[in-house]
Parts: sequence; structure tokens; C-alpha cells
Amino acid sequence: MRPYRNLGDHSLVLAFEIGDDHIKVMFKEGIYTYSYSSAGQENIEKMKTLALHGRGLNTFINDYVKNSYESKTTY
Repeated sequence: MRPYRNLGDHSLVLAFEIGDDHIKVMFKEGIYTYSYSSAGQENIEKMKTLALHGRGLNTFINDYVKNSYESKTTY
């Protein structure tokens, strides 16, 4: 996983991993996988962009796709 840059300095996102049709997002409590089929292609592509820029991913997840994850692994 790639560390999230957290340029806004208040994100709960720790790291992410981008796939062709999904993104895995690591939070303190676990890793959530969001996919085209669970959250929609447009949302996943936006999440990929935000993750790479290091800003806005946590807010986007909370506002648009919070419970639309395909799977989660908790610690």
C-alpha cells in the first residue's frame, strides 16, 4: 500500500492501493475495498484522483460512498 499524503492534515486515511476497477483504502480500523460494482465507476475514478493528490479522499468517502464498500478487513 502507498501512504496517503494527507495534505489537509485531518484525514483518517492512512494508505491506499489502486487497481484497475477498485481502490483499497486503509484506515486505523481496517482496509476497505471500493469497486466499480459497489460504488460506481465515476466514484472510484474520483477516489483514485483524490488519493494520488493526497487531499480530499476521506471527505469524499464520507459524503458519497461511505457504506458502498465491496469488502472490509478489520484489525
